[in-house]
Amino acid sequence: MNNNKTIKSALISVFSKEGLEPIVKELNAQNVTIYSTGGTEKFIKDLGINVVPVEDVTSYPSILGGRVKTLHPKVFGGILNRQNNESDVAELKDFDIPQIDVVIVDLYPFEKTVASGAAHQDIIEKIDIGGISLIRAAAKNYADVVCVSSVEDYSEFLELLKAKNGETSEEDRKRFAAKAFNVSSHYDSAIFNYFNSNHDLAALKVSETKGQVLRYGENPHQKGFFFGDFEAMFTKLHGKELSYNNLLDVDAAVTLMNEFKGEAPTFAILKHNNACGLAQRETLHKAYVDALAGDPVSAFGGILIANSEIDKATAEEIHNLFCEVVIAPSFSAEALEILKGKKNRILLILNDIELPKTTVRSCLNGVLVQERDNVTDAVSHLSEATNNKPTQNELEDLIFASKICKHTKSNTIVLAKNKQLCASGTGQTSRVDALNQAIHKAQSFNFDLQGAVMASDAFFPFPDCVEIADKAGITAVIQPGGSIKDQLSVDYCNENNVAMVFTGTRHFKH
Repeated sequence: MNNNKTIKSALISVFSKEGLEPIVKELNAQNVTIYSTGGTEKFIKDLGINVVPVEDVTSYPSILGGRVKTLHPKVFGGILNRQNNESDVAELKDFDIPQIDVVIVDLYPFEKTVASGAAHQDIIEKIDIGGISLIRAAAKNYADVVCVSSVEDYSEFLELLKAKNGETSEEDRKRFAAKAFNVSSHYDSAIFNYFNSNHDLAALKVSETKGQVLRYGENPHQKGFFFGDFEAMFTKLHGKELSYNNLLDVDAAVTLMNEFKGEAPTFAILKHNNACGLAQRETLHKAYVDALAGDPVSAFGGILIANSEIDKATAEEIHNLFCEVVIAPSFSAEALEILKGKKNRILLILNDIELPKTTVRSCLNGVLVQERDNVTDAVSHLSEATNNKPTQNELEDLIFASKICKHTKSNTIVLAKNKQLCASGTGQTSRVDALNQAIHKAQSFNFDLQGAVMASDAFFPFPDCVEIADKAGITAVIQPGGSIKDQLSVDYCNENNVAMVFTGTRHFKH
């Protein structure tokens, strides 16, 4: 059965007029009757094109400062009637309701208004009522009506108009209906999340309208997708498409480097979501060299990130390493030219953008949601647990190590000295294993651990770890505290001149 329909009438009510002019002109060229309201009506009239005011159809003016314009049976009857239903057709005739074949809407910019920091009442006024109702009605009745629900769909609709001379298939209309419900559901989710910003209601509304298909997921036999506004967060300068695993590592790199934002030049190298090298120095070049020294083996194929502009000298060093991604707030022209020497190397500028306040991950047949761990341990948070107090240099190293520890998979131990990551033990089932792994790794790369510090993501229920650390040369320890057996570790440290401080905050990362 032929379900093709020819557009003879259109209702247009949009916030943004960008891209609308060629559509209006094409509709006019095809002798389509155009209905409109308010600013859109004026826009069309200014183009010298005939337009029928909705008020002429409803015999009712726009009221309440424009809050009510299209909410009327003569408008929605024209959209929702079923053209193959004799009763519907008869009622349209009885009540003098015009048939509407296409609805073009662009909603009030609610999300942009929220993002602008506008006052609450201004935000409320940007909750679209008539527009969202028109979208839902037109999309529901896709069997007869085309719904163009966003500026982003204008070009596709214009091409359709020209290609088929105003005729649409049911498949065309169904495709636009799917887009419309995507717009309306996202819009409602954004409004709900604004009202539920304090999470008073235990409900999860996640909506991402921007998505891309990845080459594959974690492994080649798995499909993979990314949903989010990557372009808002990064400016990609060079290289191949990012993979699923690249994106996970980039996320880990960004959240880690946020701990060092605005500080002295800092460079980190990550592999499988964990830092394998990190150093803070007076120049970025020196920071990179010392970060690489932390584990030059693991650095192969890693993700590199800096907290300041990458210069020529640093780029020349980086160019000698095979790495997947390099991230920085900026690159000098000379550095960029050097790093572009490898065609697949991905170069990203990290834009100044706030990360989401919550994290979401799938779990069983649902999802887990939590607040992001935004606590960064600082000297002011520390309580001194031992008689032996850490020196100023040790305090700085303890905070440095704590920041790395926070972003390393649990169970973890981090060893650092002179603001350089010596080694870490990551993702171990035993904290003792994590410590032994870190010590062995540090020694394998010829680090002198005498005078180094140790950070742990959770407390020590027994003194075994501090004893092992002490015998390896560790002189200061930072940990959350909170074990009923804290005193055992404190006692050992007091007896062996090891300084220990408590943060009071655990940083598990599973």
